[in-house]
Amino acid sequence: MATPAYTGKSTTSGDATVELELIDRERRMVERRIKAAKFPATKSLDSFDFRAIPSLNKMLVLELARCEWILRRENVIALGPSGTGKTHVALGLGLAACQKGLSVGFTTAAALVHELMEARDERRLLRLQKQLASHKLLIIDELGFVPLSKTGAELLFELISQRYERGSTLITSNLPFDEWTEVFGSERLTGALLDRLTHHVTILEMNGDSYRLGQSRSRTAKTNR
Repeated sequence: MATPAYTGKSTTSGDATVELELIDRERRMVERRIKAAKFPATKSLDSFDFRAIPSLNKMLVLELARCEWILRRENVIALGPSGTGKTHVALGLGLAACQKGLSVGFTTAAALVHELMEARDERRLLRLQKQLASHKLLIIDELGFVPLSKTGAELLFELISQRYERGSTLITSNLPFDEWTEVFGSERLTGALLDRLTHHVTILEMNGDSYRLGQSRSRTAKTNR
């Protein structure tokens, strides 16, 4: 029986090529998800200094980075004064979700309400609501910095109600829950909103000195050495 001629081709190298192509395709898909999320900056949890905010449960945040809470359609609310790193943590969890293949949207509360009101005036509210409801994770940053108008508060409530048990919402706020009425202007609306948000929720307490101020002082100290 004749011995097959050696072709010089290696199945191992062929497999490696296919693997590299798959890795490259996945990288491009992650990049597309990150771009679609409209993050103001790309920040990972690896660059967050957990020691600066002792009140924050590091193990809990790292558990959240596994994104199983998003698959369960649960929510996360990060509470704490300005500058304590709430946005950084939100961006880190958003990036982790993109890397896990999940669709993410990022916005501030003020920008979101403005966008919803504009869409309502231009008779494209249903289309925008459908788009926002489709995200596996919607991050709403800086709730509480600006009081909302009655219409704005109602539109935001409607959106969160639409996402209730259909998708995960991550909210950062500088106000404790008992002060949210000042933002929404109605105890009834605030109560109904919190009822939906906190039904399946993880709350991140981020009280402490300003994280940003601490980083700035650290950089200054290094420069002056």
